[in-house]
Amino acid sequence: MLHVEFIKAFEDNYIWLIKNNNNECVIVDPGSSIPVIEYLKNRNLTLKKILITHHHQDHIGGVKELQEIFRDIELIAPYNINLPNVTSHVSDGDVISIFNHTFEVMELPGHTKEHIGFFGDKKLFCGDVLFSGGCGRVFTKKYDDMFESLLKIKSLPGDTLIFCAHEYTENNLKFALHTEPKNHNLVQYNQVVSDMRTKNIPTIPVKLSNEKKVNPFLRCDILSKNDLENLSEFDFFIKLRKQKDLF
Repeated sequence: MLHVEFIKAFEDNYIWLIKNNNNECVIVDPGSSIPVIEYLKNRNLTLKKILITHHHQDHIGGVKELQEIFRDIELIAPYNINLPNVTSHVSDGDVISIFNHTFEVMELPGHTKEHIGFFGDKKLFCGDVLFSGGCGRVFTKKYDDMFESLLKIKSLPGDTLIFCAHEYTENNLKFALHTEPKNHNLVQYNQVVSDMRTKNIPTIPVKLSNEKKVNPFLRCDILSKNDLENLSEFDFFIKLRKQKDLF
């Protein structure tokens, strides 16, 4: 299996680094070049590829400088992203190789129109679509897109490791507990996360099987059945996401 490490950026971003045994690496969503350059230099790593999930600045801000420093690297990005010097524009179902491991491109719109994820080796790099205990804001206002994207992720094998781009878990769980206070799995997970963050330990990656037990945005099928408004699963998702926006 591929080895994945994290590089912290800004207040709560994770820039993911995938490496092989030859000191070569791939970077996912470098919002800043400074911590990436320092990390690679200190570990004598050679950058081969950059993967981009969507266009927000905290995910692409470091691309230009990294391209200037590391010549001939590949830049793989969504097909409709407005980003210069892209080597490969990819869309749903396309396949890329990361050190001889196959990764499938998944279109995951909703947070942004062009958002994609990369799935392979039992790992999903999903940018800002799914977080532990929560999901991304629907900036497109197309809740149906976001809903379908979450269902697509939910359909992946339970042992899939979710590599999202932010350390939002502790805050997300406050809303999750507000939504489902009697969820025993959620109460236990909240304690684990609290202990981890006290020690400054990252809560990511997390297994999809765990998220199905604790993440309200992956449990709309269950929670909607107990909702007094008798909403459909999709309408309940909209209600839940709007409540989280104001929480």
